[in-house]
This record gives sequence, C-alpha cells and structure tokens, in this order.
Amino acid sequence: MKRVRIGNGCGFWGDNLDAPVELASGGGLDYLTLEYLAELTMSILAVQKAKDPAAGFATDFIDVLSRLAPVLGAQPKLKVVTNAGGMTPHACARRAKQVLTAAGLAHKRVAVVSGDDLFPRLDALVAAGHPLSHLDSGAPLAEIRDAVVSANAYLGARPIAEALALGADIVVTGRVADASLTVGPAAFEFGWEFGAPALDRLAAATVAGHLIECGAQVTGGLWIGADDATRLGSVGYPIAELSADGSFTLSKPAGTGGAVNLETVSEQLLYEVADPARYFTPDVVADFTTVALTQQAPDVVRVTGGTANGLTDTYKVSVAYRDGFMSAGTLVIAGPGAAAKARRSGAVLLEKLKRAGFTYAETRVEALGAGDCVPGVVGAAGDPPEVVLRVAVRDPRRAAVERFTKEFAPLVTSGFPGTTGYTTGRPPVREVFAYWPALVAKSAVAPVVEVV
Repeated sequence: MKRVRIGNGCGFWGDNLDAPVELASGGGLDYLTLEYLAELTMSILAVQKAKDPAAGFATDFIDVLSRLAPVLGAQPKLKVVTNAGGMTPHACARRAKQVLTAAGLAHKRVAVVSGDDLFPRLDALVAAGHPLSHLDSGAPLAEIRDAVVSANAYLGARPIAEALALGADIVVTGRVADASLTVGPAAFEFGWEFGAPALDRLAAATVAGHLIECGAQVTGGLWIGADDATRLGSVGYPIAELSADGSFTLSKPAGTGGAVNLETVSEQLLYEVADPARYFTPDVVADFTTVALTQQAPDVVRVTGGTANGLTDTYKVSVAYRDGFMSAGTLVIAGPGAAAKARRSGAVLLEKLKRAGFTYAETRVEALGAGDCVPGVVGAAGDPPEVVLRVAVRDPRRAAVERFTKEFAPLVTSGFPGTTGYTTGRPPVREVFAYWPALVAKSAVAPVVEVV
C-alpha cells in the first residue's frame, strides 16, 4: 500500500531553526511542511509590507531554505510546502528561487498560492453583500474599518494540490489553514477529490495536519509527563505517515528526544479545539470524536478515524486592526512581604501617573510568583521570598503610554525596600493589533496558483 511521509519542521515563526534541517535529513520524508503564520504574525507582516513592498513574508524561511539546499540536492524527490509567503508570497517565492539557483538547484520548480489577501477588496466585498461581521459579536466591520491593516482568508488544500500537480518542488503560500499544508500533499499523492466522495479521507488527513502543525508540541513539548529523561534539548519533530484510506502513524526521527505516546498525541489533538465533533477547516468539517489512538511501537502512535461532519461554503477571514499602544515593565521585589510590596508598588506607579494627568484605557498589576498567573489555583498563595512585579497599560494615546515607561526607574529609590532588577532600561512602547474574525463566502475568493 502506498504511504506518504509528511513531516512538519516548524510550528510558528520563531521556532527552532535547526529542526527543519534535522527532520529533512533524518526523517525519510516525502514532504517537509513549515508552518509560520499566526493571526498576530499576519498583522506584523502587513506593517512590514506597507513600509517595503518586497517585505511581508517570514524571512526565517529563506535562511532555512539555504541550509536545506544540500538535503534537497541529495533527496531529489523531497518537496517543501510552506505558508512562509505571508502577505507577499510572490516576493518570498522569488527569494526562494534565488537561493535554490545559487545552490545549483535552479531546476527546482517553485509555485505560489495566492488569492487569500482580501485587504484591497474589503470595501467592494462589503458593498457586494459580504458584511464580514465579527464572528462572535456580530458587530459590523464599519466599526473598525479605518484601522484595518490586513484581511486574509484561510485558503484550503486544493490550490496546494494543484501546485504539486504542476510539478512544484517548493510550494509557497499566503494564508492557508494550518492543517491544509498536510492535506494538500496527501490529496495530490492519493488522487483524492475535494468533495463528497473523499470527505472522510480529507477529514482524516486534517487530523494528521492538526497533530503535526505545532511541531514539537505533539512530540513531547509541553507534555504533562515531560522530565529530564524526555530529552527536550534534542526533541524530534513530528512525522505523519499516511495511507490512502486516511489512517496514519505519528512518529519522530529515530534517536531524537521527546516522546510520541497516547498522552502527547491526545494533548495536541484537543489543542485549540472548541467543539471536537466539528473542527472547521476550508477543506472539511472534521469530527475528532471518532479518532482512535493506538500505541503501535515506542514513539509510534497509530491514528484511525477522524470522519467528516460536513463541508462549509465559507472561508474564515482573519482581520487585524490597530487598537492603540501598550507597554509592560518589570521589577524584582524581594524580602518579607514581597507580593504585597509588589502590588502596592504597582499601585504607587499608577497613582503617580494619575497625579500627572495620565489615566489609561486598561491597566494591569501582577505579582508573578505569587499566583497571579494562575489565580484561584490551590497552593498559589503565600509569602514567597521574591516576586516579579509586572505592570502593563494600554491606551489609544502613544504619549500617555510613553510617559508610563518613565515611571519604573524612580521606584528603585523612592519605592519599597527590596526593589531591584532595573538594569534593562525603560520598557518599549508597542503598537497593539487586535483580531477581528469573520466569514466570507467561498464564491467571493479565487485562489491563484502560479509557477515562478
């Protein structure tokens, strides 16, 4: 029976730079996927693109690709699928082609999947009857229209499969659903249709994609049973080996650290899942309640089930908009009554600002180490010998937030005894980008597949 080995070497922009090379070198893969995008990432990339039309993609991918070049040369059948294109997939693909050419791999075909960027069409879409209302509150987009910096539909696996059918060795996409990076290669390799006849298989592949999309999070990262014996310093990244019926095994390269067992897989299966019976993707609505896990061998879990529960006629849309400014600063407070002194220090800081004429839309004072990260958890309270005071503010006025950043240092000499940890300088002011989820009819979005 034909099998396809798909490994994911990146779970987000900022993940381990060595993981893709190690996974591709030792994983015996047919496909290497690299998942870079989150909702916040898209807003950051949108701002970069506004400053430079050639920017707006995950630049880590270019560094990774240059290191992958020898592996791609030694494994000519290995293909790479990534959403590193972000806001500018064509620019990313052109850079990728340059890297490959410089490495003597000019024959490698690079394809681009675009069409997800709805920002230039927002007003036209609304005028055409696509309100893009907030998915939870129902509020109209008009409430934040002037502050919008990006709007991207989550495309599915079909254009990825089409790119592979065109002979692409590297597929660079903009915003696609995370699991679709895996579903696309599986659908292409097994000849699955995107529709009713293959929905159960698409759902099963969606389970595989969901399990590996966060990288080492399914191979021991954040596992409740992790300890020194888990060897997270050399954690292996995940491999899904799929069969034509949609069943698959989950594993990691031999000799690597981490763990693949019923706990690690179960934890990731339910990660970011609201209703396990209805996990919405652009390819299929998957029913995770039908999934069965079996420990087949050490660090090998067999996964079956994962059936379809329908198909939507909409794409999810991720809209990011400017929502003011924020800053957060920290100090260490030590000695008797550290937690109480920390909280009072935060109050003193805000009192001084109020006396100077500055109040804020939102403030927060936390004594980290005294239970503020896990309020209500038994055992969190007490009198720790030291805590980290964290004070944060958010406000539409940048000048007000900038003034806030200047009030930390005075606490070192005019605050409570035991105050230290002030050598990092003033905290920076950061622009806040808020998230606006919406839906748009699939008929209003046209994915585009091109070969560079």
